[in-house]
Amino acid sequence: MYDVNYFAHNWLIKRALNSALKPKLETLRGSVLDLGCGERPFEQNVQDSGCDYTGVDWSNSLHDTNADIIADLNKPLPFCTNSVNNIICIEVMEHLRQPELLLAESIRVLKPGGRVVISVPFQWWVHEAPWDYFRYTRYGLQHLLETAGFTNVSIAPTTGFWSMWILKLNYQSLRLVRGGFLTKMLIRGFLTPFWFLNQLLCAQLDKVWPEENETAGYVATAQKP
Repeated sequence: MYDVNYFAHNWLIKRALNSALKPKLETLRGSVLDLGCGERPFEQNVQDSGCDYTGVDWSNSLHDTNADIIADLNKPLPFCTNSVNNIICIEVMEHLRQPELLLAESIRVLKPGGRVVISVPFQWWVHEAPWDYFRYTRYGLQHLLETAGFTNVSIAPTTGFWSMWILKLNYQSLRLVRGGFLTKMLIRGFLTPFWFLNQLLCAQLDKVWPEENETAGYVATAQKP
């Protein structure tokens, strides 16, 4: 899973994604393609379920990658039709110029009955620019999956309003960390307790005051017929 650093300004979204994804990854069986694997944070979870893991990513990423297979996800996938049991694609589709192609290719390479697990942002800041193209509502994501031919589509929010809002505030406050090394350390030292406490509070507020239409993103599962 994602490493959760509780001294960070955004630990809450990583914890929320871990909580949303963990039970879904535990149900996977057989082979798993991780499309856009990056540093492979979910490899161990997949292997703990007894699955064969293959990480796929492109070579032009702005973050570290450790892919087994280098491939541009904006193009046809280098896998045979009906060849894998599962596909996971975590926080990747916003970076694709043609997300419809990725979903069409996913249903092609999946075996009948195979599943996808996808997470996407909704109300989230621009990142990894200039390769940041889309944000997805629940309805847009469902439309894309069903148009590609998937069935049994299930979509759930990753956060509520309060977590989404405070994460936006924290990303803005991160811009205050500037200057020389010592100045940055002093500012970060002042902000860290604020970041930790506000995320802790908002995680609880989301439980008592839920709102599914105001979320940082969504997690979806779907199946090939």
